[in-house]
Amino acid sequence: MTERKAMIDKSHKVPIQRQCQILELNRSSFYYRAREVSKFELELMRQIDKIYTERPFCGSRRIRDWFGDHGLRVNRKRIQRLMRQMGIQALYPKKKTSRPGKGHKVYPYLLKGLQIDRSNYVWAADITYIPMAKGFLYLVAIMDWSSRKVLSWRLSNTMDDYFCVEALKEALQLYGKPEIFNTDQGAQFTSEHFTGVLKEHDIAISMDGKGRWMDNVFIERLWRSLKYEDVYLKAYDSVAHAKESINTWFHFYNQERRHQSLQRKTPDTVYFHGLSLKNAA
Repeated sequence: MTERKAMIDKSHKVPIQRQCQILELNRSSFYYRAREVSKFELELMRQIDKIYTERPFCGSRRIRDWFGDHGLRVNRKRIQRLMRQMGIQALYPKKKTSRPGKGHKVYPYLLKGLQIDRSNYVWAADITYIPMAKGFLYLVAIMDWSSRKVLSWRLSNTMDDYFCVEALKEALQLYGKPEIFNTDQGAQFTSEHFTGVLKEHDIAISMDGKGRWMDNVFIERLWRSLKYEDVYLKAYDSVAHAKESINTWFHFYNQERRHQSLQRKTPDTVYFHGLSLKNAA
């Protein structure tokens, strides 16, 4: 999205609204200017992210208590606000597992009882918070459920749906299409822009509902590995640094990192050559 915003020419005779349409850029995203976040709150967000990555069942109360145990008094409302900004919430059974956008359609969960044992049967997507030395980004990844292969990914400095759509379109272009696409009920994935692409390709849409919180744990393993093996070690100093480093790590993850759940095979090996797996949803 950052690259597309840079392509907008305010002095051009073509109206900004039309330029945004041509570039498939939400006009509100073009005018958006991120609120300056203090160094203190950036450090709080980094710590919250580490706590959440290690213990995704922790909500704002437990995180507040953790800060208190380490000599830092932080108001729970501030923690809740920062968690919303980061796009995270504790993983445990609750009445509302996610928040679709206003007016967005929510689709039924289609994976119950399925044996997901072949590539391009089910794809999934999720978003995570990426801390940097100064500031932060959001990362979306498209993953093949059976092989664990990361098919595509995108970084953004805003939580709109456009970087998710870009990642989806790239995965479809590179790898064909799945039979089913599963996500949570977040606003980025329930948007007509995102679901419209799935409908155009005749892909069945599945969304986690009540009682399906464990499905998020599946892709949380990817985020945990990425953060402990790269993000927390590097403290990216720029968007370019983050892109380069994450790209290198995903290549390692797909091509070299062996998974016990994949019979010690790499995601690429399983995706392209198959494996006798029994991954029941």
